[in-house]
Amino acid sequence: MTAEMKAAGAPDPRTDPPPCASERETLLAFLDYQRRTLELKCAGLTATALGTRAVLPSGLSLLGLVRHLGDVERFWVRTCLAGDPAPPLYWGPDGNDTDFDFPEPDDRMVELPLAAWKAETAFADAALGSEPLERAVEAGHHGMVSVRWILVHLIEEYSRHNGHADLLRECLDGTVGE
Repeated sequence: MTAEMKAAGAPDPRTDPPPCASERETLLAFLDYQRRTLELKCAGLTATALGTRAVLPSGLSLLGLVRHLGDVERFWVRTCLAGDPAPPLYWGPDGNDTDFDFPEPDDRMVELPLAAWKAETAFADAALGSEPLERAVEAGHHGMVSVRWILVHLIEEYSRHNGHADLLRECLDGTVGE
């Protein structure tokens, strides 16, 4: 785990979104809250635990969720919004994603996806902080979508997968939370 990951039982690193703020501030604060929630669910676990598929028969793991959400941010912000043709991070030659396909993870195998996820979130923060919410961009088979839609979609992705992360973490060590 990285030094910035808090150990289980440590104070909650999340900041509640402001109850009265601009639309952009509110959306960005909710996105940050969801990102910090994923970070909290991964905190204090070994590489083996992060890679464990704890809710069988599902292939989900916390490490897989980090990989998946890094690619989600990469696609929606780097590729669609910024127009960077960067390929997905976890994509097989057959055109299928490989977010949840990996060998037994070791510390290095965990550090690389965490670093990639952090890089994508930093890129997204910079891009989403200044783009007009009404700006529309081409998003492949999704058609034209606004920056506002991208932000809401990212919040939705994190929220859904943080529910998965709750179950995974509880199965791994009994830790429960919001």
